[in-house]
Amino acid sequence: MGEDTDDGDGEPSGEELSLERFHEALEAEGRPVATAREVAARLDTTQARARDALGALVERGEVARLDVESDPVVFYPDDWGRLARRERVVVFPNRREIVVDRPTQYTRARLAGFAHLVDTTGTDPGTRGYLYRIRQEDVWAAPFDDLDALIARVRSVLPRRFEGLEGWIEDQWRRAHRFRLYTHADGYEVLEAASESTMGNVADEHLSEDHLRAPISDTEAWVNEDAVAELKRALYDAGYPVADDRDLETGDPVDIELTAELRPYQESWLEAFVQQRSGVYVGPPGSGKTVAAIATIAAVGGETLILVPSRELASQWRAELLEHSTIDPGDIGEYHGGEKAIRPVTIATYQTAGMDRHRSLFDSRRWGLICYDEAHHISAPVFSRSAALQAKHRLGLSATPVRETGSEEEIYTLIGPPIGSDWEALFEAGFVQEPEVEIRYVPWREELARNEYVSADGRERRRLAAENPAKIEEVRYLLATHPGKKALVFVEYLDQGDAIADALGVPFISGETPHHERNRLFRRFRGGETTASDEDDGADGGDTNDELDTLVVSRVGDEGIDLPNAELAVVASGLGGSRRQGAQRAGRTMRPVGSALVYVLATRGSAEEEFAQRRMRHLARKGIQVRETNVAE
Repeated sequence: MGEDTDDGDGEPSGEELSLERFHEALEAEGRPVATAREVAARLDTTQARARDALGALVERGEVARLDVESDPVVFYPDDWGRLARRERVVVFPNRREIVVDRPTQYTRARLAGFAHLVDTTGTDPGTRGYLYRIRQEDVWAAPFDDLDALIARVRSVLPRRFEGLEGWIEDQWRRAHRFRLYTHADGYEVLEAASESTMGNVADEHLSEDHLRAPISDTEAWVNEDAVAELKRALYDAGYPVADDRDLETGDPVDIELTAELRPYQESWLEAFVQQRSGVYVGPPGSGKTVAAIATIAAVGGETLILVPSRELASQWRAELLEHSTIDPGDIGEYHGGEKAIRPVTIATYQTAGMDRHRSLFDSRRWGLICYDEAHHISAPVFSRSAALQAKHRLGLSATPVRETGSEEEIYTLIGPPIGSDWEALFEAGFVQEPEVEIRYVPWREELARNEYVSADGRERRRLAAENPAKIEEVRYLLATHPGKKALVFVEYLDQGDAIADALGVPFISGETPHHERNRLFRRFRGGETTASDEDDGADGGDTNDELDTLVVSRVGDEGIDLPNAELAVVASGLGGSRRQGAQRAGRTMRPVGSALVYVLATRGSAEEEFAQRRMRHLARKGIQVRETNVAE
């Protein structure tokens, strides 16, 4: 039969119908061809307009038509590949999950405002599928002034309205605005609830006498200043995050200005932080979190405490401050086992700041900003005590703010919400080089070693697999395959570290290596440059310019070491560690330019295979391609 006639109402020719809209109609129809009537129904227009518009697309060569004797005229894309490459958004509202196939940067940027990137699939950038999940904390931390703006953002991304999902988002938004802390005119701190029922049904049920001193009104209570962190955590666990509007002091002013130029995404981090007064900068190594933090210190302009996991990182922070800002060296103090000085900007280790004998000194200051570097440490018991320190602003820095318990929300409760967590956006924009990660399954080549492994069990078997002697030759082979590259070889066990270092004729750095010797070796690896902290470390600088191309390192190399010229990482052992450890080791090679290679060695047929796949899967979720290779016998 012939094509149905139009309704003759004289609509315009339909040139405004784009190829993109035609693709949308095909997707809605669920098949690759459609008649003008079907397109009109899907796009809510008339058949005449759809027919004329499709004719215009045919004339431009973007759409083809087929006249079938027994059927109406059908239209289909001239380039099937363009249809296959289109972005698609699929929503699973009951699970609050969104799957996006081939998303544009625009779509990903808009999703980042209210959803969490869970996983990616595929290989090459631009072809991956993305899984997003909308969690409570994502709605609570959404950067919008009101609920209408948040809902408008959601509707701008999703293909249609989902009333149930929007209802849940509205409920979570209201929960995030039910409690706030503020400072009373008389100087004490008050918890205010949005209503009498909220105070009675929520606060009274989840808070104890340790949190609140006394009621002030039906909606207000006097807060125990020493229990603010515990109060916020208790309400957070109950599903009610607390807005902190206290009028905290900023301490002595800090005379500091940033001298580096911020990248666009760093500027967006800073803007989000200034608005929220708290947050965690989340990005891969090499993305410039430290520079963004220095910009934040300058923006706050108040007395600053920087908490770090190691003395090495304290020295590096001092060097970064001097390199990227106008701060006077005399305004920087370090407080740890090697030095104890409080200054307008003080750098301390978590361990020292958490000790009872030093707490009164840190508590007596009114910090304008506390910066938690390697922020995943903040939820460990020995470090979490620092969360009670008073500060008007809290900033965390981390590449991977996760713990094996899955309790990254602890970090966001004690510090603030995540800011800038889309790794792959930085890869695709060229700000950070995406590393190439390869798991290499190494066989047993020594029968004695294999038999010893078979007869062992438990922890001893794990150690023997990690120390498979065949890995030494594999490390040697990989280094020879990439001559001239700056390489780090990571090990878990000291005996293995010594064996590999002896075989390669290179130094081995472990926790037993004195601090001054570590600094000297790291300096040689970086190319011989000196810093003020290096000159004072007591080391013999005679071989400072004698560069090292390879270092074997134990867990001291997992974090807190700035080695921006590392080009190759070989993980010889340590696969039983955490997901964060795997990301940290891979991250040692991430830089703005140049290739980046990571090889993970796992003994074939041992539990290391599963460990390697599990740990590297976390990197794959960040958008990093991971391949696998079986090493020949």
